[in-house]
Amino acid sequence: MKEHDAAGKKPIQIGKGKASTVGRGRRSRFVRQMKWRVGVVAFIMFSLPVVLLPRRVAVRFGELAGILVFHLCRCERLRAIENIQGSLSYFERNGGLDPAYGSPYEIARRTFAQFGKSVVEVLKLYYGVGRGIIDSVEIRGLEHYWKACERNKGIIFITGHCGNWELMALAFGARYAPVSVVAKHQDNRFFNSAIENLRSNFRNGVIYTDGAARKVFYELRQKGIVGILLDKVVKPQEGAVVDFLGRPAWTPIMPAIIAAKTGVPLVPIFIHREGDRHVITISPEIDFSCDDTATMDSVAITQELTSHIENYIRTHPDEWMWMYKRWKNVA
Repeated sequence: MKEHDAAGKKPIQIGKGKASTVGRGRRSRFVRQMKWRVGVVAFIMFSLPVVLLPRRVAVRFGELAGILVFHLCRCERLRAIENIQGSLSYFERNGGLDPAYGSPYEIARRTFAQFGKSVVEVLKLYYGVGRGIIDSVEIRGLEHYWKACERNKGIIFITGHCGNWELMALAFGARYAPVSVVAKHQDNRFFNSAIENLRSNFRNGVIYTDGAARKVFYELRQKGIVGILLDKVVKPQEGAVVDFLGRPAWTPIMPAIIAAKTGVPLVPIFIHREGDRHVITISPEIDFSCDDTATMDSVAITQELTSHIENYIRTHPDEWMWMYKRWKNVA
């Protein structure tokens, strides 16, 4: 629509900016929906053949797919290698890595291969043909879990992006007690729904990060179990900067605050591969004492929890997700 100014000389565009903004919004939604649909088609095309394969063959296929992604995705490959290189000085100060793991390049390559295996295993569970995977998981340290249960305050499981962490939660939920996992809501509605269905099929639930504290408190009041990945980046208002593999990283502080206020047990739990099977290891609950400064105490607890993830990585360096942007947003 055009109108003339007072002098009647130049046309003035009315509503053009708003129409342009609306148009961009529609195009953005269209592109997003197309990406969702393409993602769903790719998921189905990849997953169905994998599910039909015998377990060992399927896992081997996932390993090769992970290696292929390692070579094709340059940014993720370089990020993983750089993250490992940036952590070498930390490893050297703490006894070093087993030379058998090889160079940062070799560790990164095996990390992608391990991740590919995990994806295939989760796919089999999603389609309901992976019960044998659940049954073959060995759980060590169950006495620490039972001891924490005696506190009758609920439990917070502390873990990280280690091994097949999704399988760990599913196996524990299927065999012992449901676990409500704190997770980010996926932008893709299909994948978000698929993950929810997978977890619910094994009695587990999801607590989304938006407003998570209130829901975590509720779950613990019901004497439930909450699982938290502590090695994820959070906003400053949701965490604190602690040392992780020798470098500062934003880390969730919610578990420490809740434990300081309620006395709920914080129990480290991890999963790793041993040959063709998985082993879950449950450690004793974290023993901590509150000082006069609640904030400082919470940071100290968070640092102590983080050290358990560091110990895992030193022992299983190719089973942590090195391609993750763990140290971003730190000045």
